[in-house]
Amino acid sequence: MELEIILALLMFASAIGALLMGYSVALTLGGVALIYALIGIGLGVFPEPMLRSLPSRIQGGSIMQNTTLIAVPLFVLMGVILERSRVAEDLLHIASRLLGKLNGGLGYAVVLVGALLAASTGIVGATVITMTLIALPSMLKQGYDPRLASGTIAASGTLGQIIPPSIVLILLADAVSNAASQASLSSGGKSLVVSVGDLFAGALIPGLMLVGLYLAWIAFNAVMRPARCPAVTVDEDTAPLTLKEVAFGFGAPLALIFAVLGAILGGVAPPTEAAAIGAAGAILLAGLRLSRETSSRLTPVIMAGLISLILVLIVRNTMDLRLGVEDMSTASLAGIIVTLIASLIFFAAIGSGLLVLRRVRQLMPALKSATHITSMVFLILIGASLFSLVFRGFGGDDIVKDVLHAMPGGRWGALLMTMIVMFVLGFFLDFIEIVFVVVPLVAPPLILLGFDPVWLAILMALNLQTSFLTPPFGFALFYLRGAAPPEVSTMQIWRGAVPFIMLQLLLIALVATVPGLATWLPSLIAK
Repeated sequence: MELEIILALLMFASAIGALLMGYSVALTLGGVALIYALIGIGLGVFPEPMLRSLPSRIQGGSIMQNTTLIAVPLFVLMGVILERSRVAEDLLHIASRLLGKLNGGLGYAVVLVGALLAASTGIVGATVITMTLIALPSMLKQGYDPRLASGTIAASGTLGQIIPPSIVLILLADAVSNAASQASLSSGGKSLVVSVGDLFAGALIPGLMLVGLYLAWIAFNAVMRPARCPAVTVDEDTAPLTLKEVAFGFGAPLALIFAVLGAILGGVAPPTEAAAIGAAGAILLAGLRLSRETSSRLTPVIMAGLISLILVLIVRNTMDLRLGVEDMSTASLAGIIVTLIASLIFFAAIGSGLLVLRRVRQLMPALKSATHITSMVFLILIGASLFSLVFRGFGGDDIVKDVLHAMPGGRWGALLMTMIVMFVLGFFLDFIEIVFVVVPLVAPPLILLGFDPVWLAILMALNLQTSFLTPPFGFALFYLRGAAPPEVSTMQIWRGAVPFIMLQLLLIALVATVPGLATWLPSLIAK
């Protein structure tokens, strides 16, 4: 075995070992790669100029000037603000009161709210913990089987991995797009471009199907085993809701989600601009919700800001607002004036929303949390970029390609082995680490084997979601265990997750055998 191959394998094994020991991800990836690069330079088996190219890679289009990644901090900010404004509490309360009279009603509410929180926050840990603290005590009080209750919450919390807009999908889009470009260069074929919008569109149908499967499992229990999920019997929980409560608590977050996804899928705005709309909308919704709590006089301003945002989006997409046009029509001039006025109102509303968040002491914690998460993502990305650079310098990408090509069963055997490895790594590593470290290594040879990059990315996202839920190491189960009351045992949590794992494996099999579930909508939008 050549020395380069030995060093490449040792570097990969050292990085995985250090991560499993709990060392910092960014420092581990970058530090291990740098150490082995210096060893390789000393032994004369690693090209030194390749290491010197790292600063240009960081400052170039792959990281710091990557417009796709700009959407990450904006979506993170959107999720954190919605989380801290207690939108989840409102959603669960309203959904429970709407569906509570049905057997399994609270279960339906948890799944639907989990899907909405997945689309609005995309933060698995926060979603699981929030719903555990709010919904699980109520479900247990109403006589729900602890296994069904805990499994429903854990599974619903992982929907943030697959339902767009998802941080996982944004990072996967960047990794798979680079892999597709690398594969096309290797084969001399046509360059493939995979956008965030492609993955959002590709994940939409599988994500909704998964929600449907979860609801179907609860409905099965409601019909066949009603004692496991009885109807709510407490009068105050079944009191009639007012239209205002439903509009503010349920309709407003739903409208924000539709606005963000609609802007991306409809081609109205790229992901970065849509993420900015999402972050601004989250500030307005948080300010509106919290202003009602604090009896603030800023509520009318924030309401006017929401209306002005909708107005700007409509005018922007129906009129020609270009300045300096020689033959500007009266309608275009009126549209420009209306847009300017609406924009001023919108910025005033944003300021009011931030002021409300500051008054309730949620602004700085939200900004600190968003900054922490974003910094972690980009530091890991820089470390992973160095790791990938050194691994390729040792010829590691050729090793991975040769291994996958040599797998029994041809390209499907290679895909199966990749999914198994990612599934197992998902027990121990966060999705960010897997996306930045593993995907760049395995995706190019799999794409060269003829797999559609969008379909491949959706399968990977579903696979990672399943590993998050699988005992004994699933992250979602750890989050739930940490927030669940003591009367719910760890074994009950594990057993409750098993039926939902089976449903997720069923969906993976369906997407694998019917690629159109992931590729039809992106191809339709592309036309």
